[in-house]
Amino acid sequence: MKSLALTQYRGPLECIETTTPVPRGSEVLLKVDACGVCHTDLHIWEGGYDLGGGKMMKMSDRGQELPHTMGHEVVGEVVAVGEEAMGFVETGRNYLVYPWFGCGECQVCKNSDEHLCPTPRYLGVLRPGGYADHVLVPHPRYLIDIPTISPEQAAPYACSGLTAYSALKKLGPQGLRKPILIVGAGGLGLMCLSLLKAMGRSGAIVADIDPQKRHAALAAGAIAALDPTKDDFARLVAESADGGIHAIIDFVGSPASWDLAMTTLAKGGTYVIVGLYGGERTLPLATMPLRAITISGSFVGSRRDLIELMALVRTGVDQMPIVTRPLESAHETLTDLREGRIVGRAVLVPGRSS
Repeated sequence: MKSLALTQYRGPLECIETTTPVPRGSEVLLKVDACGVCHTDLHIWEGGYDLGGGKMMKMSDRGQELPHTMGHEVVGEVVAVGEEAMGFVETGRNYLVYPWFGCGECQVCKNSDEHLCPTPRYLGVLRPGGYADHVLVPHPRYLIDIPTISPEQAAPYACSGLTAYSALKKLGPQGLRKPILIVGAGGLGLMCLSLLKAMGRSGAIVADIDPQKRHAALAAGAIAALDPTKDDFARLVAESADGGIHAIIDFVGSPASWDLAMTTLAKGGTYVIVGLYGGERTLPLATMPLRAITISGSFVGSRRDLIELMALVRTGVDQMPIVTRPLESAHETLTDLREGRIVGRAVLVPGRSS
């Protein structure tokens, strides 16, 4: 089995050859058809998350060991199953992997919220992932039927699509009756626009500093795509959203995006923070009740959310821009993502030549 592995944080990925695993018990072995490259992978490559004030949540402290194979947005073909998985999945069939494995034993997992498990085992984060030609999945329940779309289009739904869908659900029907503000027009922001349209909800105004990404947002159906650094931003938002902005989804999660949200959100509004750029901000506590605002964190989504999302995709969702690369270009693709050179989502395709 070939994988592109992280052997030192912030270092180049290295090609490693290992014995292809043999599934046992409930395990399922997939041949990887496509694996998305996500901003979470960048945080892993950097060694952790910026908590602000010089503090960092280190991946090594979470139990990650090097060498490590990243990649959690995986579509693959079932090639072998353990004896306990027989009859639950079909050999030779493609599935989307729900990557947010929990321990399976705690009450959180039993409530079908494995993504919030206190002792997680996430694919590509804490166990070997899809930057490889094969991947081992611990149980067939993590394999999700996909619509008739290509593996490259399907793979980002495991994180990008799921994360956007889960964030939208946190706004509730009331929060989606009027245009919302989406901060960040990267892969998540564009995915959010396509899902909003498919859900038949009011559209969105998008804020992004990159003109190319603003252009992509308009092409994806944004009501307006604005540069938040310009002096006329507040006026243009007010013109685009009669009655003010009552819902914001922040796919950046930086001090600057926090400041933007706090100055834009109307009284009684909801601010959902998704992005993990990092940093810190202080909040005058009295403003919470005085403005009656709700601040919510949102981390990926549950397996039932992903099943719901696939049902929505079957009804028809505009496909977002996809850049496909061979597996060998994983490190170059991470670099392009870090430098903002990827519009939409980048997907690695094992077996594809450069």
